[in-house]
Amino acid sequence: MLFFLLLHTFLVEFRNFLYPIFFGILFAYLLYPIAKVFDKLSVPRIPGILLTVLVGIVIVYGSILFIYSQLRFLLKDLPALENQAVKNIDAFFTQVESQFGTVSEAQQSNLKKSVSHLFQTSTDNLDFLLTATVQTVFTVFIMPVYVFFLLYYRNKYRTFILMILPEKGHEKTDQIIREISIVMKKYMGGVFIVVLILCFLNSLGLYIIGVKYWLLLGLIAAIFNFIPYFGTIIGFSFPLAMALLTGNGPGTAVGVLILFIIIQFTENNILTPNITGGQVRVNPFFIILGVLIGGIVWGIPGMFIVVPILATIRIICEKIESLKPWAFLIGNSGTEKYELTTNKLRKFFMKR
Repeated sequence: MLFFLLLHTFLVEFRNFLYPIFFGILFAYLLYPIAKVFDKLSVPRIPGILLTVLVGIVIVYGSILFIYSQLRFLLKDLPALENQAVKNIDAFFTQVESQFGTVSEAQQSNLKKSVSHLFQTSTDNLDFLLTATVQTVFTVFIMPVYVFFLLYYRNKYRTFILMILPEKGHEKTDQIIREISIVMKKYMGGVFIVVLILCFLNSLGLYIIGVKYWLLLGLIAAIFNFIPYFGTIIGFSFPLAMALLTGNGPGTAVGVLILFIIIQFTENNILTPNITGGQVRVNPFFIILGVLIGGIVWGIPGMFIVVPILATIRIICEKIESLKPWAFLIGNSGTEKYELTTNKLRKFFMKR
């Protein structure tokens, strides 16, 4: 118990130092295939890695700057959006009165006050988020340096781990390191591709439906997909709120809900299985626990990085005999016959 308390204190106190390192490791795995291409083209290691890191900087900082600029426009547009929301509420009550009778002035006033309070809170939150976005840029400014050295010394770390362990354990340790590397590269690359596809699908769908700030909201919803299970719901809550408050009637909100269902089905049954291929092999219960614990300890950054950490723990436990029961507990093996798959659903309905 004391160990976990000390670990929690350490992670919380040093989170601003630690989480850029963790993200640096993940981005190093993501960018490694590009560095490998430069190696095959006989580009010297330092220029090759610098070009690789530059690609990462353009993607990450470009996304941050785009979100920042769009949030500034949204902040300026909030008063107009609030007026539109009030008009939508008036139209809603007019429709309700025509169908069900008079609605009391108190109820209308309370709802309008709630909406005004929501927009005021949103203004304060956006101000904070804009400040936080600038702080994030400076916080992760050091991350490219981490990525550079992680890629440059990538063979050195493996050798170091083998040097500090007894020679009899080198073969098993080497297997663990190689499997972790393979899983991390495939997982990070796969999730990145899924997020790019979802960004396109989200933005296109929101544009067709007619949701304001469709590109910003589509990008945010896609980025939150890095957080398992909760991420999609959190990401789509923003366009849904925008559609409910400022859309052209309830049809816009219904359209967002239908889009959410279609994209969720596509992501779960087509994109993720075929692109990431179930690399992490951690059962949903521990992923949910991990996301909650990561959120408590490190906030949103902790929720983003928890899956690779759990996958690493599973691989280590799987290779060490005394820890194999923990690997079985954390992993997704042993319940295959109960899994709900598209093939099982197809067979079930074909029997009917």
